Formats: sequence, structure tokens, C-alpha cells
Amino acid sequence: MKLTQEQQDMLDGKYGKGTAYAMKIQVAIGESFDAERMVPITRAHVALSNQEADLWFAEKLLEAGAKCRIAPTVNPGFCLSFFKDHSMVSKEDADLMQRTHNAYQGLGAVLSYNCTPYIDTNVPNYKEVIAFSESSATPYVNSVWGARTNREGANSALCAAITGFVPEYGLLMDENRKGDILVEVKADMKTPYDYHMLGMMGKKIGNGIPVFTGLPKHISKESLRNLGAQLNTSGAYGMYHIVGFTPEAPTVEAAFGGTEPKRKVVITNEDLQEELTKISLEGNREIDFVMFGCPHFTLEEVLHIAQKVHGKKMAKEMWILTSSHVKEMAVRMGLDQIISEAGGYIVPDTCPDQPCWNHLNGKVGVTESPKCAYYPQRRGIHFVIRDLDACIKAALTGEVK
Repeated sequence: MKLTQEQQDMLDGKYGKGTAYAMKIQVAIGESFDAERMVPITRAHVALSNQEADLWFAEKLLEAGAKCRIAPTVNPGFCLSFFKDHSMVSKEDADLMQRTHNAYQGLGAVLSYNCTPYIDTNVPNYKEVIAFSESSATPYVNSVWGARTNREGANSALCAAITGFVPEYGLLMDENRKGDILVEVKADMKTPYDYHMLGMMGKKIGNGIPVFTGLPKHISKESLRNLGAQLNTSGAYGMYHIVGFTPEAPTVEAAFGGTEPKRKVVITNEDLQEELTKISLEGNREIDFVMFGCPHFTLEEVLHIAQKVHGKKMAKEMWILTSSHVKEMAVRMGLDQIISEAGGYIVPDTCPDQPCWNHLNGKVGVTESPKCAYYPQRRGIHFVIRDLDACIKAALTGEVK
């Protein structure tokens, strides 16, 4: 790679051992992809995991004197104050979360603890070069906003935040952002839940950059969030195009760069229903809890739930996971009180795949998110998947149809 004098100085240790360590990793990544140079970034998002390997890496950089040039937002772990106050987490796990907090605070990160920064706290502009990790974030910023990032890992995104540079390859380059799979959607796409299920078509779509046709003219931010999240649950996608909607796909021809698609796929209602039977437990059963917010729920979704449960009592506990911003707005607007009085909890800064949910081990919940159903399985937590309103009804009645 051809490095500028500043980049070479970073590599040589003139900006400290921590920066040199980060730059060494960035250069190695670039060389593995035959990148010719490094380019500056203006934003970053780090999908921290508050697990031992992630913490080891962050603390190693911090101890070596690293500081973020580009302050990154970060993914959720779990809300220490809430789960300690409710005696729902062990001292060992709480200490690990506290150490993670301290490490990223020391590195200079923005401690947002939110997996949807692309909606309201870290929103890039068109063609802005950034370094985002988080499975729902990379397709959203590339596709919806037209920004440019590769599918960074948590560690490579942190290195980019520290150095302020990324190697130029992959989705940073025009020629690699063209679609190559035509996906004709013939299914009914009416709610954000439908986009969850469309995203679960990864095996049928296959590897590449999908170009969706047949979708409605207006698509909500929640629907787009869901689509990207599930595409990276059922497969691995850095971006997609929606013809006539996303900025790099005003037409089919533009989306494909004037070339023919290598594959054509049709998605029907039957496809979505067949996939649901594969990934969901069967219904017509009693459930133990309801969980939303993987990825984190928006204020509009919290408002919808509050309207549905206002003045009622839930038969089963409901957990709504959000950003701290949405939680604060819910408190100010009285939504938190409505949901709390009904028997639910709005919990900020928290992911479903965390040790704070040990009390749900062996229990069956209901959720509208296949991603939420997928990750907690390793913790012995299993789910029925239904649309949002069916889940709310299940919380009120105690059973899901």
C-alpha cells in the first residue's frame, strides 16, 4: 500500500503505540484486499460485544495510549443500572460490562449503546466514507443513505476510529456497488414485519448485491431497518438497492450499472410463510414473555405499543429494547408510564444476546424479529415469531395463536 507521510508516521509509532497497533491492523486488512491506499473517514460505529475477547482488544489499545480521532458510536451491551437494580445480573457479568464501559470511555467513544445509530444519532450523508460495523447498520448506511463503508468488524471499525483511515477497497469503490441479483417481490409488503420476513430470504437470494423491484413507493425507516437486519441474519450483505427508492438505483439499469443480473429471484407470500414455519416455534401455545427491539425500537413503535396497552394489564411481561434517546422521549411523553402500568418495561442500552436475560432460560417468548429469535437460542431462550400486533395481543392474553 502507498501510505501518506502521516499514515507512515502512525505505523512507525510517532503517534504512540496504540495508534501504531491500530494502523498495523488497518494496513494488513488493506493488503489482504489488494488496496492501493488509505482514505480518511468521517464517522464510525463499533459493534462492541462486552465479551472477553472484545474487551481484551479494547483494553490493549487503551493501555497502549490509543485515542479515537473519530469518536464512534457503539452497540449495546446491557443497561448496568437497570439490571443491577433488579438483581438480574451476576457480579461477574456486571463487572465485565463496567470494564467495557470504562475501556470505550477511555478510548473516546460516544457511549450511545444503540444498534440503530443510522436512524437518529450517527446518520451519514450521501457518499460520505465511514467505517461501520453492526449487521443492520452496514446495509442501511450503504443502501438507504448512499454512504460508503465495508462490512467492518467491531475491531476493524475501532482501528479505523483510532487512525481516522480505512483501506480503500470493496464497497468504497463505484464499480463494486452495482447490483447483480434481480429480486422481484410479489409478496404483500404492508407492514415493517413483512420486511423482516423479506430479509430472511437470504438463502434464496444468494450471495451478491440484490436489487429489489415491486416494493411500495413509500417505505418506513422501521421497514428498512428490518430488511437489512434480517438480510444479515439469513445471509451476509453489505448493501442492496430498491429501484426508484435508494439513491443509487433510480432505475433498474442504473442499479445494475448497465449489465445483466447474474440471477433472477421471485419472492412470493408463500415463500415468506414457508420461511416462517422453519424459523418459528409453533403457535397456539402459552408464552412466558414478549420481547421487542432487535434491532432497537423507534419512538414511533413505542408509541404504537403504548396506544395498544393503554389502560390494560398484560398477562405476561413485555421487554421493549431501545436507545437511551427513545427511552428518554418515552418518559417525557408519558409512554413509559403507560407501558409500565400495563406490566411492560422499556429498557435502554440493551441487546437480547446478553447474560442479563438468564432468567428467561428455558422459557418461550414471542417476538416480531427473526434476529431476536435467532441469537438468544444459545442462551436457551426460544421464540414464536409473529407480527407486532399479534405479539402485543399475546402479551395481553398470555398466549399466541
